[in-house]
Amino acid sequence: MAKRSKRFRETLSKVDRNKLYDLEEAFKLVKETATANFDETIELSVKLGVDPKHADQQVRGAVVLPHGTGKEVKVLVFAKGEKADEAREAGADYVGGQEYAEKIGQGWLDFDVAVATPDMMSVVGKLGRILGPKGLMPNPKSGTVTFDIARAIKDIKAGKIEYRVDKHGIIHVPIGKKSFENEKLLENFKTVMEALIKARPAAAKGQYLRSVVVSSTMGPGIKINPQKVVEK
Repeated sequence: MAKRSKRFRETLSKVDRNKLYDLEEAFKLVKETATANFDETIELSVKLGVDPKHADQQVRGAVVLPHGTGKEVKVLVFAKGEKADEAREAGADYVGGQEYAEKIGQGWLDFDVAVATPDMMSVVGKLGRILGPKGLMPNPKSGTVTFDIARAIKDIKAGKIEYRVDKHGIIHVPIGKKSFENEKLLENFKTVMEALIKARPAAAKGQYLRSVVVSSTMGPGIKINPQKVVEK
C-alpha cells in the first residue's frame, strides 16, 4: 500500500468514514479537506443499483451544470461547409474533418470534447477504438452528434458534462472547483442528482442510489446520506 502523506492523514482525520453527512455539512467539509496548493476539482461519485452488463440498465446522458465546472473546455468539431463555419463562429477550438481524424490516429488528443455533424460520422466512426475508451466518442444520446452545432458548443462551453455508469455501476463526474461558493457547488450537485434520478432505468430494482460520495482531487471521500438527496 502506498504511504499516505502527512497532509492527507491530517485531512482524513477530519472525516468520519462511518458517517452519512447532510448536504450542507458535506460540502463545507469537502472544501476544508481540499488543502492542496491548487484549485482542486470537486468530484461526485454515485453508486447506482443497476447491473451495467444489461443493456436495459445502462445509465448515460448529459447535463448542463448551472455554474459550469470551472474548467476551460477545448472542443473539437467534425464538420464541413456551412456547419464548419458555424462551429468556428460559436467558439470551437478545432474544426475540420479527415485531417483531424488522421491526427488522432497518430496520437493527438489535445481536446476535451468532440462534436460531429451526422454526415461526418463516417469519418469519426473509424476512431471508435481510440476515442471510445477515453469517453471522447461523439454520441447522439449526449448531444454531441448533431446538426445544431452552435447550441452544442454553447452548452459544452457553459458547463455541460456527460455521465455514464462504469462497469462497477458507478457514475463519476466533476461538479466544480474548491474556489466555488458552497451554494454553487450544491446547485451543481443537485442538478446532476436530479438528472440521475430521472434517468433511472425501468429494469433497475431495489434501492437505486446506493452511495453518494463527494471528494476533492487530493482529498478523502465524504459520504452523503442518499435518503437526504432524495428528500431534497
